[in-house]
Amino acid sequence: MRRDLCDGVGIARLLNATLVLPKFEVAAYWNESSGFADVFDVDYFIQKMSGYIEVVKEMPKDIGSKEPFKVDCSKRKGQFDYIESVLPSLLEHHYISFTPAMSQRRDRYPEYARATLCQACYSAIRLTSSLEKKAIELLDAIPKPFLALHLRFEPDMVAYSQCEYPNLSPSSIAAIEAVRVDRKPWTGELAQIWRKRGKCPLTPNETVLMLQSLNIPTSTNIYLAAGDGLMEMEGFTSVYTNVFTKSVLLNQEDFTRMHGNTKAALDYYVSINSDAYVATYFGNMDKIVAAMRTYKRMHNTLFLSRKAFAELTSKGLEGVALTKALWEVHKNDFAIGRGFALPDCFCEFEL
Repeated sequence: MRRDLCDGVGIARLLNATLVLPKFEVAAYWNESSGFADVFDVDYFIQKMSGYIEVVKEMPKDIGSKEPFKVDCSKRKGQFDYIESVLPSLLEHHYISFTPAMSQRRDRYPEYARATLCQACYSAIRLTSSLEKKAIELLDAIPKPFLALHLRFEPDMVAYSQCEYPNLSPSSIAAIEAVRVDRKPWTGELAQIWRKRGKCPLTPNETVLMLQSLNIPTSTNIYLAAGDGLMEMEGFTSVYTNVFTKSVLLNQEDFTRMHGNTKAALDYYVSINSDAYVATYFGNMDKIVAAMRTYKRMHNTLFLSRKAFAELTSKGLEGVALTKALWEVHKNDFAIGRGFALPDCFCEFEL
């Protein structure tokens, strides 16, 4: 949500267009829909973007009564010009909705558009006061210092990855099959190729091996930034015993009333304020957390290499040999606290 909004702001500035606050469609993951105002402070956003772009809460009735013309740039490959590609549709229809291109290099925007994007991402977006209060309450409840671990091993994530995991418990297998739909796992040689490309989420047990290879003490306070339904956690918590989750730290009545996007916002807040952040995947959450931590010069951020783990284990490495090899892979990133995927933050030079 945050990433797409930042892109939308930058592109609106490129097109000299007015931005209508979006309604986020998240039904595919959380079976719910929500608006900008459910998570973010609307008035603060509009105020902070003044002078960069015009932002309105709703479309004027004479225009908003019709469906916007849809422009989908998500499948565009390589570099292209939004002004050449999208502006003609905006001029013709006056009201468009668009999906940004995921491959677009934002650092190649003109300076005025980069400054607008940076203002939105790092200055104008903040949680609602009630949600921020809850996030601070959660952060205060975690013993310090602590490491925030973004662990992705929920049933839907495993099903989506199409990876084979032969040693899972029957309950985990059943949970995965319940959400698999038509995304059948790769098998045989194709499964090995897929895994060696780093496409498979690390299991909690594999994550334990990775953390131990980095000599992270088993007494470390770890906050699990993760969705509901993490599987196979018994092996992890038997080694790293000081594990904390929002479901335990927050008032149960409050927690059960929260939507999925609200829970994700809490994880985001805790992650950008943690003493260290370790990610087992490199998805949208990890990218935006890494970018914010870079912007705040909080460089204790590390991405564990799924590709390296797959390559090493495919060679038969295990035990001490495996942990030594994993250390060799990660030691430079770990020593300076910057993961291999941590982006340069061009925004720090724009504000």
